[in-house]
Amino acid sequence: MVNRRYTLSKEERLSWKRYIDLLFAKGQSFVAFPLRVVYLPIEEEVSAPVSILVSVPKKKFKRAVKRNLIKRQVRETYRVRKYDLIDPLLEKNKRMLVAFLYLDKEIHPFADMEKAMTKALNVLRDKA
Repeated sequence: MVNRRYTLSKEERLSWKRYIDLLFAKGQSFVAFPLRVVYLPIEEEVSAPVSILVSVPKKKFKRAVKRNLIKRQVRETYRVRKYDLIDPLLEKNKRMLVAFLYLDKEIHPFADMEKAMTKALNVLRDKA
């Protein structure tokens, strides 16, 4: 087994505006409640096989503390399961941009977030 690092490095975070605009302009989406997942397979060589972005609307959660809590939950559930998506992408030598958008008005328990993330990653793996 390859030495796996369950970290979420700077390279794995989607921060380049050009890629973010491209993702939302041309990407497809699906819902794994409470997350909406927007994804775009790309051909360009980027440093990480999957780059992610997490967004929680200020309109639904006025307090930054709550938004940050949700973002932490989403990032953590992704971090633990990221190889479910990365391994098949590396086999096919593909890259992907992914945005996780939070939909609900309530904060869900961590277990619900894990279920949603597992579902989302399974769908993404099938689409890759």
